[in-house]
Amino acid sequence: MSGKQSIDSPHERRTFKDHGHLDVVTLGEFTLGRAVFEPGWRWSEDVKPLAGTDSCQTHHTGLCLSGQMTVRFNDGQELDLGPGDVVDIDPGHDAWTVGDEACVILDTGIAGYAKPTS
Repeated sequence: MSGKQSIDSPHERRTFKDHGHLDVVTLGEFTLGRAVFEPGWRWSEDVKPLAGTDSCQTHHTGLCLSGQMTVRFNDGQELDLGPGDVVDIDPGHDAWTVGDEACVILDTGIAGYAKPTS
């Protein structure tokens, strides 16, 4: 079945503890999120309380539209993201915005991301 939905009128908005939100559109089996990570956002502070895990266990795939972010994997390796970067990020990481601009990412790996565990 074909369909369309504007990301500006998402099916769902998931609000982080602080510093941003995730707009979610689901069409059939396809889910796309537009994550807005405001300055000061950090996974371990803003999403961990919702996820209930020690590190992010979501496999992210997507495109960074604006801003900067650093991802630190559980093994200590780091990945810096910026506008135009296409990403494939394995589970097991923390992440945070860099600078004073929101980092906006289109993410196809977010069906369960930032949903409260209870």
